[in-house]
Amino acid sequence: MLIRDAFPSDEPFWRQLWAGYLAFYQADLPDEVTAKTWERLIRKQDGLFCRVAETGGEVCGFTLSVLHAGTWTVAPICYLEDLFVAPEHRGKGIGEALIRDLVGLGKANGWSRLYWHTQATNDTARSVYDRFVKADDFVRYRLFL
Repeated sequence: MLIRDAFPSDEPFWRQLWAGYLAFYQADLPDEVTAKTWERLIRKQDGLFCRVAETGGEVCGFTLSVLHAGTWTVAPICYLEDLFVAPEHRGKGIGEALIRDLVGLGKANGWSRLYWHTQATNDTARSVYDRFVKADDFVRYRLFL
């Protein structure tokens, strides 16, 4: 398995995985949002970046993250916004490897922390995430504008 930055040529593979990710969360996004997201990921614009997992020459998973400043630290903070592994590749340690990749990048680049969230009912993902750290007791509020 190889974990690396996404290349522009990965777009069709990423779009297929992205569609699976959106379907999992029962989300529907306009094409223009998906196109802009990919553009920002590839250009590493606005702190966004994409790492992909590749096995046998096939892109089978990704992390989409945002590197940003914070008010409680001088070092950058990484928010792992999205993580997805193709269903046929699950159970092979790819999700865990993708998180370990970000941990390694964070240590090498002086990030202060890495954080993410998932649905409380996403037991499969939580069983992987709990290997790194237990969930905290914060509650999220979202106000759409």
